[in-house]
Amino acid sequence: MTTVDVPAVTGPVPLVDLGIQRDRVAGEVAEGFARVLATTAFVQGPDVGAFEEEFAAATGRAHCVGVGNGTDALEFALRACGLGPGDAVAVPANTFLASAEAIVRAGARPVPVDVDDEHLLLDPAALDAVAEGLRGVLPVHLFGQMAPMAAIRDVAERHGLVVVEDAAQSQGATHRGVPMGGWGTAAGTSFYPGKNLGAYGDAGAVTTDDAGVARAVRLLANHGSEVKYEHPVLGFNSRMDTLQAVVLRAKLRRLAAWNAERAEAAQRYADLLAGVPGVRLPGVAPGNEHVWHLYVVRVPARDAVLADLAAARIGAGVHYPVPVHLTGAMAGAMAGSGPGAAPVAERAAGEILSLPIFPGITAAQQERVAAELARAVVRRG
Repeated sequence: MTTVDVPAVTGPVPLVDLGIQRDRVAGEVAEGFARVLATTAFVQGPDVGAFEEEFAAATGRAHCVGVGNGTDALEFALRACGLGPGDAVAVPANTFLASAEAIVRAGARPVPVDVDDEHLLLDPAALDAVAEGLRGVLPVHLFGQMAPMAAIRDVAERHGLVVVEDAAQSQGATHRGVPMGGWGTAAGTSFYPGKNLGAYGDAGAVTTDDAGVARAVRLLANHGSEVKYEHPVLGFNSRMDTLQAVVLRAKLRRLAAWNAERAEAAQRYADLLAGVPGVRLPGVAPGNEHVWHLYVVRVPARDAVLADLAAARIGAGVHYPVPVHLTGAMAGAMAGSGPGAAPVAERAAGEILSLPIFPGITAAQQERVAAELARAVVRRG
């Protein structure tokens, strides 16, 4: 444990350093931007279609539709799969607000479901217990690993539930060898800058093997139109702009290598923190290939530990401090929104702590993070 006891560096360590990725793709992005500027194809230019084809191939899906952001991707996927007013849709309690928000925006009613205590992913047994009366389920692939989709799909098939995957944190992850979108009817993902595959602003996409779903999403994202000035349905303005597609194409070519760097960093944390009293390390669920969007440990006195890390200039974070069913935004909109609806998620919300992890993080930075975390946990224990 000497590497934990003695920090190797003294400078600040950010939660994420997007500058490293920016520098690695700078030349390719500059060339792409110049191409777009020369052609003035700013919205729905050729790079958007090219990215859609490349991302569909990377995820093994027949179709990819780029949209303006990840929340729209989820909403459009839900709508395109027939989920809307009057429908109850299950969502894990441990997730970002956007998961439940997309259900509400589609006109449906989110129902919180508890998570398993080991991985904090949607618990199939908890889903089965509330499945009567549900019309759909939105499993969330959280922190970089997929929900237990084989078991969730079994529950969904028994109860006739539509499955739409929230894949915002899982680009490159697989469950039993199958990537995002391969277990449900569709998946929505986000390319927010901090994601494993991040744009230089907002962007998102829906992937699916269903041509009808893909067409419906494309209509929704483009004012309900496939042909200019023909609007058979009411849609939205949520098109992926061409500059974001340029960035995403450049980064997609490097995604596997960058995910491998994240996995290496995760293993280094596991080695550094093994045996540190009070620190509960994250696990990889059976059948999963984890891409480590976040490295989330659990500690006692989390808020005090977080404050100590901030004072030591360690950029730790909390994902997420309030279970989605207890947020003010979901009060009245979410069935079972009171305390006690999801005890595992509620307990974990006071313990979870995200440590810095990103492609390019150094061993010395991780040694400093581990040392300061161990020191804070001992101090606050």
